[in-house]
Amino acid sequence: MPMHRMNLLIVDDDDAIVKIFERISRDRNWSYAVARSGEEALERLSSGIFEAAVVDIKLPGFTGLQFLDYVKSNHLGTEIVIMTGVGSEEIAVQAMKKGAYDYFTKPFDDINRVVIVLEKAMERFSFVNKIRSLERRGADSPYFEEMVGKSRSMHEIFDIINSIAPSDSAVLIQGESGTGKELVAHAIHLRSKRKDMPFVVINCAAIPGHLLESELFGHIKGSFTGAIADKPGLLKTAEGGTVFLDEIGEMPPLLQVKLLRFLQEGEIRPVGSNDVEYVDVRLIVATNRDLGRAVREGGFREDLYYRINVIGIHMPPLRDRRDDIPLLAYHFLDKYAKRMKKTVKRISIDALHALQSYSWVGNVRELENVIERAVVLATDESITTQDLPPKILGEAFYAQNDFGTSSDLYQLAYKEAKNKALESFNRGYIASVLKRAGGNISFAADKAKMDRSNFKKLIKKYSILVEEYKEEFNKK
Repeated sequence: MPMHRMNLLIVDDDDAIVKIFERISRDRNWSYAVARSGEEALERLSSGIFEAAVVDIKLPGFTGLQFLDYVKSNHLGTEIVIMTGVGSEEIAVQAMKKGAYDYFTKPFDDINRVVIVLEKAMERFSFVNKIRSLERRGADSPYFEEMVGKSRSMHEIFDIINSIAPSDSAVLIQGESGTGKELVAHAIHLRSKRKDMPFVVINCAAIPGHLLESELFGHIKGSFTGAIADKPGLLKTAEGGTVFLDEIGEMPPLLQVKLLRFLQEGEIRPVGSNDVEYVDVRLIVATNRDLGRAVREGGFREDLYYRINVIGIHMPPLRDRRDDIPLLAYHFLDKYAKRMKKTVKRISIDALHALQSYSWVGNVRELENVIERAVVLATDESITTQDLPPKILGEAFYAQNDFGTSSDLYQLAYKEAKNKALESFNRGYIASVLKRAGGNISFAADKAKMDRSNFKKLIKKYSILVEEYKEEFNKK
């Protein structure tokens, strides 16, 4: 069955701009159509399905914003990317508040960014359509907004999200890195009355403390070195929507005081200003730390803790919901096979067993990375154990200790099956011993009763990354 070609609608009356997007489309084997005015764009939409449309803000007939309003009000689903000239960024921000996926400023500085944004917009169209299709099939769908899960723990979280979404109360999401805390926050936003307003994400650990205050609350010109103009903070930018503060446990103490006041009074004061502004946003925060313990140890304000913990959600680690692993694996397989235009469709039984046996320190994010790698390496329609990292095979080997009875092997001739079984045994055994040795080659070779140089040759032969085991050991 031929793969569906993505369809792009180009809406601009500038021949030079149109040619750029025509070339991008041809290079990526996308179908495309061109409209020179708003009226022509509507005609194009009525005659076909477009995953994305790139639309000039100033069109003959009616504006790009009017076109955006039409698409959104008629639930056409096409993701809209706005194009605007230098100095018109405020209109572009207004477009994003109305539901545009993103915007470009002309002339384009970075064509690669243009391509990436369009690819992600098309990917979002496909993903949203898939979710809606599954939701129409019934309430037992494993898809919930952008999350996937059929385990009891995930269905409990889905129920909590549905219960709390209509309120404006603060939410604290706790869980290990990679468990999907941002997806939960976004799902709450999408199910709330604020769904058509901005959803703004801020990682408190990624921004230096002295800059985080300015990012959140804004600043006025001259308030500090480099403040060459007034800048609204992200809390102001998110007016009417939702702000998600990730890694809240890393927020500096002085900024915690200011955030507490915002939660209590709904007011913000830009850096360097004496004026108070009131904003209406819902706050959702997340952390991979034990905030209760941080409060007891004096690392986090107790009053702020109780303010943000009005509603608490705990995200389970992937190892505690192993039933979801095959579902997630196939979800990521479908995502990356389409993105890379590969015909990979299946995951072998033994590869699935290895995935379910692994401890997943990095949780869902690590699983996604592993499947992406496997899709890249796969040479036919199936992902097999040969496409998985040695450290995963090592844990699977340790869990079952029986690679010689792999069900994949019975499909092969004896000699080929024997060679594959031996290779799987070697890879799995070396990886398993290295894992237990914390990545120490000398210690691992001693445990295996092997000469260190021969042990290193096997490590090199099977491309086993020793550093991964050292990092994993140091995290424990």
